[in-house]
Amino acid sequence: MIVKTDTQEFQNYLSDASNYSGTADKVFLPETEKEIIEIVKDANQTKTRITISGNGTGLNGGRVPEGGIVISLEKLNRILELNTAEKFVRAEPAVILKDLQDYVEEHKLFYPPDPTERNCFIGATAATNSSGARTFKYGSTRNYVLAIRVVLANGETVFLEREKQKVENYTAKITTEQGNVISIQVPQFVMPNTKNASGYFCKSEMDAIDLFIGSEGTLGIITELKLKLLAYNDNVLSCVVFFSNEDDAFNFIDETREIAKYNGEISARGLEFFDKHTLNFLRPDYLAIPQNTCCVWFEQELDETEEQLTEAWLELIDKHNADAEKSWIAVDKKEQEKLKDFRHAIAWRVNEAVARRALKKIGTDISVPVNVFRSFYKWMTKLVEDNNIEYVVYGHFGDCHPHLNMLPKDQEDFVRSKELYFEICKEAVRLKGTVSAEHGIGKMKRDYLLMMYGEETIKQMANLKSAFDPNRILNIGNIFEEKYL
Repeated sequence: MIVKTDTQEFQNYLSDASNYSGTADKVFLPETEKEIIEIVKDANQTKTRITISGNGTGLNGGRVPEGGIVISLEKLNRILELNTAEKFVRAEPAVILKDLQDYVEEHKLFYPPDPTERNCFIGATAATNSSGARTFKYGSTRNYVLAIRVVLANGETVFLEREKQKVENYTAKITTEQGNVISIQVPQFVMPNTKNASGYFCKSEMDAIDLFIGSEGTLGIITELKLKLLAYNDNVLSCVVFFSNEDDAFNFIDETREIAKYNGEISARGLEFFDKHTLNFLRPDYLAIPQNTCCVWFEQELDETEEQLTEAWLELIDKHNADAEKSWIAVDKKEQEKLKDFRHAIAWRVNEAVARRALKKIGTDISVPVNVFRSFYKWMTKLVEDNNIEYVVYGHFGDCHPHLNMLPKDQEDFVRSKELYFEICKEAVRLKGTVSAEHGIGKMKRDYLLMMYGEETIKQMANLKSAFDPNRILNIGNIFEEKYL
């Protein structure tokens, strides 16, 4: 096991992709679960804070330490088993998501969760319940976690399997592999009926495993995962469709969503929108983007009805006044990857632009119910325009989940953008939406989670954490402030 004690040697463990930064005394790089247990037992005895570190791709400061020690899981990076008959894979937490997806695809299997940053650790995707473009059809990571091994804050371990350990009437008893029983009270609150990654997943009758998925390392350290796989279909239609006005694009998305809801022949696995500002940002690298347009990107898996499916999409494109001749269509893997690169390019282009100004982008991760989405979108963009803030907006509009990125020009703009961000989150909550649909809370969005659920619910969440971590050592500061413990 490697232990880093020189601060100059572990600076890259003190921040994440959000540029949020912190401090630590040591960084541990264990290679086995046994070594993790040794570190945790010692830290629990001395009440030393532990921050669990993934690959640094997070956007909310979740892996950033605020004192204490860091445990990086990067050495636990093996795929342990692939069962092609029962369609599952077992992996350690630091397997790179892209590597796992590529590996199972070689065996004609498919792992659907597809967050934008595919260099993340697979364990981190469970800890944050990651989602991405394919969530429209397949849902988030939670739907694919069959079992996990977890090291608790006292060094004991639990093995949780789906459908095996249940919460009943908001209470549960979880038995560790060492024979101790942990009695827990699950917080009682109503989660939004939207794509959501804000705080603990809590329902009256639920699988105990779901308490840990999306808990951002506050309840335990995931050391192994068993993940559900699907049959792989490499026959995929991928398309970028251009529209001259947003209402046509929204009508196209609405009808596509409605068809999917009622199991129609069209069944997009991804359905995303890019406004005209986004396309203007991308045009220097993609000269074929038509002027004065917005666009929708979608993917559809094809089967023996390929001809009928393609025709149905073309009819829908024509119905909503899209420019079919200028649209980009990809049917082979190489061309699909080019469209995927196009979809992902805006994130780094935006980061590059604000970095040149020595500032940070202010990007939303909100989602609202479908019946209010269009009016919310128009209110949100008008709010930013009325305040003369440069912006781009894109994202998972099939899931009513927009990423509006404000691009401040100077410090005054930055301060105003943060104020607008608060107003946007506040309105999303008023509409029964969420402040974080996929990126989680970490340390940067705690105030927004408090606004969303209220202090009483946050206290219940803190009590749940305390049942698993009475000495308050694991990922302190994630989800809620330490003062609630």
